[in-house]
Formats: sequence, C-alpha cells, structure tokens
Amino acid sequence: MTEAQKTNASPNDDAKESQTDLEAQQKRKKMLKIFAMLIIVAAILYAIGALVFGHSVDTDNAYVGAETAEITSMVSGQVEKVLVSDTQQVKKGDVLAIIDHRDAKIAVAQAEAELAKAKRQYTQSSANSSSLSSQILVSADDINSAKAQVAQAEVAYQQAQQEFSRRQQLSASGAISKEEFTKSQSALNNAKASVDVAQAALAQAESKRKAAQSNLDANEALIKDSSQSSTPDVLVAQAKLDQALLDLQRTEIKAPLDGVVARRSIQIGQRVAPGSVLMKIVPINALYVDANFKESQLKKVKVGQKATLTSDLYGHSVEYHGTVIGFSGGTGSAFALIPAQNATGNWIKVVQRLPVRIQLDPKELVEHPLRVGLSMEAEVDTSSAK
Repeated sequence: MTEAQKTNASPNDDAKESQTDLEAQQKRKKMLKIFAMLIIVAAILYAIGALVFGHSVDTDNAYVGAETAEITSMVSGQVEKVLVSDTQQVKKGDVLAIIDHRDAKIAVAQAEAELAKAKRQYTQSSANSSSLSSQILVSADDINSAKAQVAQAEVAYQQAQQEFSRRQQLSASGAISKEEFTKSQSALNNAKASVDVAQAALAQAESKRKAAQSNLDANEALIKDSSQSSTPDVLVAQAKLDQALLDLQRTEIKAPLDGVVARRSIQIGQRVAPGSVLMKIVPINALYVDANFKESQLKKVKVGQKATLTSDLYGHSVEYHGTVIGFSGGTGSAFALIPAQNATGNWIKVVQRLPVRIQLDPKELVEHPLRVGLSMEAEVDTSSAK
C-alpha cells in the first residue's frame, strides 16, 4: 500500500477504534450497574432475613430423652412370676413381677404374735399396779400393828425395869432371896428382847411398804400416761407388724408410672436381693428433648421460650411444640469421661455445644409417640416469653 492509501485509510480506522472503545465503556458501565444491583438485592435479602429469621435459633443436634424409672426389688426372695416383657406398655399400679411371699407371711404371723404378747404384758402391768397398791395398803396396816406391838413391848419393858429396880434394892438389904432377884432380872431381859423384836417387826413392815411402793412406781412408769395402744412396747411391736405387712406387699412389684418396659433382666426362679435392678419403665408420654445448641446461639435463649420440633421418625409433616425448661450445668466436653486438656500448647478452639432441655407437649406425644434416643430438629423462638 502506498503512502497516499495509508493516509486515506486512517480516518476510517480511527473512527472504528473510537466506536469500539465507546461500546466497551458502555458494557463496563452496564456490568457495574448489574453488580451494584446484585449487592443491593443481597443487602435487602440479608436485612429481611435478619428481621424475619433473626428471632429464632435452630439445630439438628437434638435427641429425645426421658426420666426413666428403675424397677428394683425392696425384699429378697425367689422370683415366682414375671408378668411383663420388653416393649410391653403398662399402667401405673400394674403388677410386673411376684416374689415368693411365704417367708413374708411367716414374718407377719410372728409380728402379730409379738404384738399380742405386748398387749397382754400391758394388761398384766395394769393388774400389777392394782396388786401393788393393795400390798401398800396391807403394809400400812402391818406398820400400824407393829407400832402398837412396839409400844406394848416398851410399856412391858418399863414395868420390868421398875420391878427390877425394886428387887435390886430389896436384894441389897437381904429382904428377898437371890432366886427372886434373878427372876426379876430375867423378866427385864425378856422385856428388852420383846422391844427389840417389836422394833424389828416394825422395820420389816416399813421395808415391805417401801419395796411395794418402789415396785408400784416402777410399774406405773411403764404405763403412765399411756393406753394399751400407745405404750412403748406395743408401739414397737406394731411397727414390726407394719414392716412385715409392708414387706409382704412388696413381694408384688408394681409399676410406679405409665410407660413401656425396657431392659428387663428378671427371670422366673431367679433369687433377687434388695436393690437389684429388674427392669426399666420409660414414660413415653412425659418425654423431653435435649437440643445441643452452639454457644454462639444461646445469647437470646431463655427459659420459658417456645420451641418447634420435628422428628426424623415422622418427617417435617408432623410438628411438636415445647417449652425451654432449663440449661445443662456444663457442655458435653466438660462432662466427658476424659475432658479436653485445653492448657496444652497444641490447643485449637472448638465451638462448644450446651444442652438445652425442651419439654414436649404430652397431648402431641399421645397422637405421635416418640422413643428415647430419636433424632430431632429443634427451633427456639427467641422472641417469645422474654
């Protein structure tokens, strides 16, 4: 191409290049506008999500739990009958198993005999009080009689002493014989001995009265301010009888609540001891859910807030409603058998989860029963019950 041709072609080429640059600029502006619109839409969606969904927290790390009842034996003995099996549903008061009650019946009969004996002893003690009171009255009469004999003996002794004094004076002057003087001296000694005997009889009568009074006081102390049914010995015997009757009742092991039998380990012929775990009763109408929320989710979660739950068993078509009733005392790792040693140098922060307990509605559990350990999805409305 000649130089003239190049000169003639330049204006056209420059125009084309300018047109291309202009189109590129317009395209970039259009892309920037679209990008800006996307950012605005994302911001609006985020704001809407924060307003609409920011009042709830959810987790799929949740599981059904229950306060299961451990059925234990309160008495020892051989299992006579087992009336339930695993998975069987029972009502409160249903008989689960029966332990041989023959030993318990013998214990009841023995306790009844001891109670009857204690009541008879009370009757005997009451009769003894009457007898001892009569003895005291008789002893009083004996004392009075002994006092009279003492007085009589003392009078006789005084007379004998006076007679001996006269005989002694006469004997000194030789007016009486020595034999007569000896007789008066013997009479004085006999009178003195009679006084001693009378005084001893009086002391003995008083001692008998004191002994009878002591026995009466001791007997009255046993039955004072009490009747046959309230005396200590009768109360102890009655308590033993009540215990024997209770042990007899406990040979029939009954369900303490409504639920389903689980982990039955008792067999016919097995000998059980007090405290032996025989089976468990799971109260399927009183279940709860332990939802393990991240610690970053719990800022607004409070006791009393409402929760909506779904089970993997029924799917999202069935919803359960519950209420937050409490928080665990620690995270799962804190209660682990071997807790994490975060003080070591190779520590890596891991988001912890805290179990939140949610009580389920019993009416919904009747319509759609659950079992312990099933997986659940839980969503707590943090705007409720603040």
